[in-house]
Amino acid sequence: MGAILTITFPIFALIGIGYGAVRAGVFAPPDMKVLGKYVLNIALPALLFNTVATRDLGEILNLGYIKVFALGGLLTICVTWLWFTLQGTGPARRAIAVMGSTCPNSGFVGYPVMLLVFPDLAGVVLALNMVVENFLLIPLCLMLLEASRDRQDKSLLRIAGRIILGVLKRPMVIGLMLGLLVMLSGIPLPQMITRLMEVLAASSSALALFVIGGSLVGLPIIGQRALAAQIVLGKLLISPAMTALVLVVLPLVGLPLLSGDMAVAVILTTAMPMFGIYTLLAQDYGHEGIASIALLGATAGSFFTLSLLLALLT
Repeated sequence: MGAILTITFPIFALIGIGYGAVRAGVFAPPDMKVLGKYVLNIALPALLFNTVATRDLGEILNLGYIKVFALGGLLTICVTWLWFTLQGTGPARRAIAVMGSTCPNSGFVGYPVMLLVFPDLAGVVLALNMVVENFLLIPLCLMLLEASRDRQDKSLLRIAGRIILGVLKRPMVIGLMLGLLVMLSGIPLPQMITRLMEVLAASSSALALFVIGGSLVGLPIIGQRALAAQIVLGKLLISPAMTALVLVVLPLVGLPLLSGDMAVAVILTTAMPMFGIYTLLAQDYGHEGIASIALLGATAGSFFTLSLLLALLT
């Protein structure tokens, strides 16, 4: 158990320090937005660029990992959508619940965890996660949200195009694609460039966790708590369970088995709390209270579920 706490304690202690610093007035809530922008727009894109640009295509293009993560995410979307539909949950709240159950925080929480568990694989895992999340899971969940409102004669195809265009403009996706271009060109990066990217990337882990903690201060906690609790269960239990199910089933149907550290990494990824902009997306539909309660619950609860998974899988 001591070895597990060596991994999980620093992660959640940093989240707690961020929360405490904002509660004590050392930092103001708007400061978290500034620090978060640095991590999201500079540090993590630099990390993704350097990870992809300095590796071979075979290391990055792990189709087995992509397949398991994608199928596990799609299965989670289907199961949670059916569950919340059977309960009579309204379209917008159902879409928000499905998104919260499906989309992990791979950048701000997942990468720091992977850096402690699998330091040599952390950057690669983040790059693979960004591909699946940004080009499959998040767009699908955004489509469910858009379908829940009056579209005023806007076609879903046009909405999908706008969502994909928005994805392509994200700094992390741009960093990922630029790194891929450099890798495919075969042109070695100057050492001063790789060193710069490494310094920027190194600043992302602790700061991301600090921002997560600080951002939890002041979240609205008025909403349907029963629904929020189910979203937490969906994110921390159902999502990794569906991914584990995919890992078990794929070999039974004759498809290659994903094993070893990458299999552990994909399950841990899906067990992370939901991504940081979850409450902002829910706010646009008037359900930020539910999303905030779910985010708080998932962030706190993931200390226990991640510790248990690490004990079982490592």
